[in-house]
Amino acid sequence: MSNSSLIPNKEVLLRAIGEKGQVVVPKDIRDHLHLKPGSTVVFEVRGDGVILRPEKTGKEFVDQFCTTRRKLRKPVSIKQIKKTIEEQHGVR
Repeated sequence: MSNSSLIPNKEVLLRAIGEKGQVVVPKDIRDHLHLKPGSTVVFEVRGDGVILRPEKTGKEFVDQFCTTRRKLRKPVSIKQIKKTIEEQHGVR
């Protein structure tokens, strides 16, 4: 199955959890997310599901945050941004 056919169609893939709690990320997904051996990923628990995504560097986080077009509900200080980066990404 090619990378271009898997991702846009949002196919559902099943994987068994091994004895050590490990799950193999399918190659098409690793390729799509540019994951290599040793890459760090983030698991976000949302309701009864989990989102797996590549870890963003502090710069990537700030770049994405600064280019967000939606309005914030309330102003966010630089101190709050730094605290969020430290908590989510272990950056100090």
